[in-house]
Amino acid sequence: MNSPPAPHSVDALLFDLGRVVLDISFDEVMTCWAGHAGCAPADLAGRFVVNDSFKHHETGRIDDAAFFASLRQSLGIGITDAQFLEGWNAIFTGEMPGISSLLARAAKRLPLYAFSNTNPAHVTHFSQAYVDVLSHFRQIFLSSSIGLRKPDAEAYDHVVKAIGVPASRILFFDDSAANIEGARARGLSAIHVTSTDDVARALTALGI
Repeated sequence: MNSPPAPHSVDALLFDLGRVVLDISFDEVMTCWAGHAGCAPADLAGRFVVNDSFKHHETGRIDDAAFFASLRQSLGIGITDAQFLEGWNAIFTGEMPGISSLLARAAKRLPLYAFSNTNPAHVTHFSQAYVDVLSHFRQIFLSSSIGLRKPDAEAYDHVVKAIGVPASRILFFDDSAANIEGARARGLSAIHVTSTDDVARALTALGI
């Protein structure tokens, strides 16, 4: 359950990117890879797991080529790195509806930051494809750059320290229940986002 924040209770806003700012679809990834591999997308989706290789990619411990090599084995397909990259970047399908205007409005009142579990390939792609909406953020914390990922406690502590205000004065938006729980455990206020309406309601409660 989301409790509306009290007016004047927040000094900074922190946003996840995927399904909060940028819409994503793993179906698009699987469709692209399956097309190159000559198999059914559902077959690949059933084999795709968030394993150590996935997490190491998101914390900068392995590069794109090593991640694609691991996928070649776990998915059982022999497509090229370029084909893997094409599908991997197909995950981004646009901005979440209405989010850009909300961010623009909020940025006039409070500093905005983002914190994303992501990887070098995706960073390169979305940094170029979504310049306008990402320009609202003073800083974007990337798991692959800081070597820490949500929902680990150290990840939130790192971001809070970098923002420079008390955790309790930061309002965090994320679509993952686990990430929300992790943030609240480190003292942040948090809103579980199921649609842009959740962001809009929280901003209204803050008087934005």
